[in-house]
Amino acid sequence: MSTAQRRGFNDAITSFWSFAAPAYDQGCLQRWVYRPAQDEVVAQLRQRGSRAIADIACGTGILADRIERDLRPDEVYGLDMSAGMLAQAGKRSDRVRWMSAPAEELPFQDGFLDAVVTTSAFHFFDQPAALAEFYRVLTPGGMVAVTTMSPRRTFLPLHALSAGVGAPAHSPTETEMRALFEGAGFTVAEQHRVRRPVWTPISDVITVGVKPA
Repeated sequence: MSTAQRRGFNDAITSFWSFAAPAYDQGCLQRWVYRPAQDEVVAQLRQRGSRAIADIACGTGILADRIERDLRPDEVYGLDMSAGMLAQAGKRSDRVRWMSAPAEELPFQDGFLDAVVTTSAFHFFDQPAALAEFYRVLTPGGMVAVTTMSPRRTFLPLHALSAGVGAPAHSPTETEMRALFEGAGFTVAEQHRVRRPVWTPISDVITVGVKPA
């Protein structure tokens, strides 16, 4: 994808989520669509005792706020490109540090973070560039946890949203995710399908990588 296409894609996604931010917080949507993946990420962070954490494409800040409240790390950062989402997030918590930045250009020094997480957004990123950036900002031994939609089915609204800028969103297979992680330098420590009720039509995968010490 060219730089111009990526910029147009990011602008389209940002505009959509700025408009949709109020609806994003609806309880049923969060409970059945987003919370199962967030539960998996919180469990990984708790297991590893991460102290400086960034949630990339944080939306209205539900996960970043939960990380801060439940785990009490030293620092929690919530990053998003949507002004509407960040406005909602700022009302949710004054303890999380909210920042505007794309996944591919994080405002952190090398080795600054213990953990980087992102849920339900990886399909919108320039995936190799984002993972390279996650690797850069993580300390040796640091963790990245990514949940992404499974390609078992096509999510038509997602592709319709991205088709107009010539950059269809892409949900990698589990094998592709492993290759992307390893290509960025990570060791894949865990990968499995997100645990959901059997009747839920959503299917997604969590992949956890560690930056070698």
